[in-house]
Amino acid sequence: MAEDLENQETEIAEVKDLKAKIDQMQAELDDRDDRLKRVMAEFENFKKRSAKEREGLYNSLIGDIFSSMLPVLDNLEKAVQTKTEDQNYKQGIELVLKQYKDVLANNGVKEIDAVGTTFNPEFHEAISSVTDENLGTQEIKEEYRKGYMIGNKVIRHSLVVVAN
Repeated sequence: MAEDLENQETEIAEVKDLKAKIDQMQAELDDRDDRLKRVMAEFENFKKRSAKEREGLYNSLIGDIFSSMLPVLDNLEKAVQTKTEDQNYKQGIELVLKQYKDVLANNGVKEIDAVGTTFNPEFHEAISSVTDENLGTQEIKEEYRKGYMIGNKVIRHSLVVVAN
């Protein structure tokens, strides 16, 4: 009987040791699981941040490249407006202008609306102000130079005349 009691006490001690080891291993497992989840969340955030930075860098590079080419577009638009007797020449200039605008559009570059809209310093640069009874307050009357943007980034502000 004393021997049975001793065996039971030994078994109870072993069970307690095993439970303690199980609890310790469970705590380690929970800790590792938590760390794994945090690392996975960090990695997802890193991927999103990297994609956003890549897109911003791409838009910035495209914006820099096209902003240096916008004076060529301005000159083509002026050439189309010039009167000429040679219709083939004029048609050629119009085709080049259309192709140029298509290239801009395909790369996400779009014109900023100006005439008839309300002046917005984020998109427009006022070069003059006039009084006009027919137009509302801060309404753009005239555009001297077109503005362009890529995504949400302005690559060139519109030069405008603002009424009232």
